[in-house]
Amino acid sequence: MVIEIKLPDLGENIEGGDVVKVLVSPGDVIKEGQSLLELETEKAVLEVPSTASGRVSAVLVKTGEKVKVGQSFLTLGEEVPASSPVSEDKPAAQEIKPAAPPTPPVSAPMAVVKEEPTVAPPKPEPVMPKTPKASEPAGVTPDYRLPAPAGPAVRKVARDLGVDLHKVAGSGPGGRISAEDVRKYVKETMTKLVEQAPPKAASPALPDFAQWGQIEKKPLTSVRRRIAERLSMAWQTIPHVTQFDTADITELESARRKYNEARAAGPGKLTMTVFSLKAVVAALKEFPHFNATLDLVKGELIYKNYYHLGIAVDTEHGLFVPVIRDVDRKSVQQLAVELDQLANRARQRKLTLNDMQGGTFTITNLGGIGGTYFTPIVNYPEVAILGLSRSKQEQVLVNGKVELRLILPLSLSYDHRVIDGADGARFLRRLAELLADPVQLLLEG
Repeated sequence: MVIEIKLPDLGENIEGGDVVKVLVSPGDVIKEGQSLLELETEKAVLEVPSTASGRVSAVLVKTGEKVKVGQSFLTLGEEVPASSPVSEDKPAAQEIKPAAPPTPPVSAPMAVVKEEPTVAPPKPEPVMPKTPKASEPAGVTPDYRLPAPAGPAVRKVARDLGVDLHKVAGSGPGGRISAEDVRKYVKETMTKLVEQAPPKAASPALPDFAQWGQIEKKPLTSVRRRIAERLSMAWQTIPHVTQFDTADITELESARRKYNEARAAGPGKLTMTVFSLKAVVAALKEFPHFNATLDLVKGELIYKNYYHLGIAVDTEHGLFVPVIRDVDRKSVQQLAVELDQLANRARQRKLTLNDMQGGTFTITNLGGIGGTYFTPIVNYPEVAILGLSRSKQEQVLVNGKVELRLILPLSLSYDHRVIDGADGARFLRRLAELLADPVQLLLEG
C-alpha cells in the first residue's frame, strides 16, 4: 500500500513554500511526527512532520523547489507498526512491490467566469418634477430623489463611511435601512473591488541590462517576496506620517553599563532595545490608540488590552519580526533573555509561525549599524512603529551650563487615520522622558 504524504495546511493563508532541505531519503524508515522537510514559507522556516509511519519509497521534491499546500511531496511504500522500533538500517532483501508512480502536482485551476443570471431591471425610483429653483446655481444638477428610508443615526454612519444610502438595500420593514445594512454594503463593495483588482500592479518593462555588461539573476526567496508584498500593501493602505525627536539617555546608558558589568557571566545582556520595550509599554498605556487596529469595514477601532511587541531582527535571509508577549508583565532581565533567544532563533531560521503573530506595536533598532533618522513603515495591521538610531555625544545646555550628553534619535511612523500629529508628538515626548530617567522607567514600565 502506497501512502502519499502531502503538505498540510500551514495556516495564516500560507499557500506553500520553498524546500530548503530534504531530511530523509528513499529507503529510510520513518515514524509519524518525524520531520521530513525544512520549508521556507512567507513568514518562517518550518519543519514539516510526517503524518504516517513507513518506509520512504520516493521523494518527489528537491531542494529549491516550490511545494503547495495539498501537494504530495513524498510516498511511503511499506507501513511500519507504531509499536515496532524504527531503524535507519535497510531490511534484508525481499520482494517489494514497486511504488505507484508519484502523483504530479496539480496546478491551480483556471478561474471560471460564471455567467450572471438575467435579472429584471429594477423599477425606476419615483422622482419629483425636475423644476429648478431660482436659488440653485447655474450648471448644478440638483438631486430630486426621495430621501432614503433611514434614521438619523444610520445617516451619520453612512456619512462617516462615505456611503450613498440610495445604493443600500434595507432589510427592515418597508425597506428601512439599518446601520448593519450600511456596513454590509461597504464590506460587499470592498470584497468586489479586491476580487476585480488585478493580482499585481503592472510594472514598466525593464531594458535588457545584459547589453551593457555582465549580469546575474537570482529568484526571490519566499521570505523576500512576502516582505515586498507586505510592505507594498502597508504603504498603499496606510497614510503614513513620521515624526522625529531625541532622548537624553546619558543616565540610562551609565546604569546599563554598570548592570552588565556586574552580571558579566549572566544570560541576556541589557541593551537599549530592552529598555525601549519598557518605555514603549508605559507610553502605550497612556496612549491606548497607539496599541489598536483600525477596522474600516465595521467602522471600529479595536483597542488591545495586551502588550505584545514585535522586534525587527536583521538576518542574512531577510528581516523577521518575532513578537515578545506580555512585555508589561516581565522584568528587564526576563526581556533581555527572551529577546536574545528570539533573535538567535531568527538568525538560525528556527522561528515558528506563533513566534511572529499577535504583535500590537513594533520596534526597529538600527543603532548597531549607524545613521541618524529614518522612516520605518508601519507593520500592518498595527498603527505605529518606533525606530531607534545610533546615539551620539552632543553638547546640550543643562541648567544654564553646556554639558556633553548622550542623545538617542527617535523616529515614529504612524497611521494618520488613527493618530493625529499632536498625539504623535506627545507620545515621542513621553518616551523621551521615560528613557531619560532610568528609575521612572523601571517603576512605570
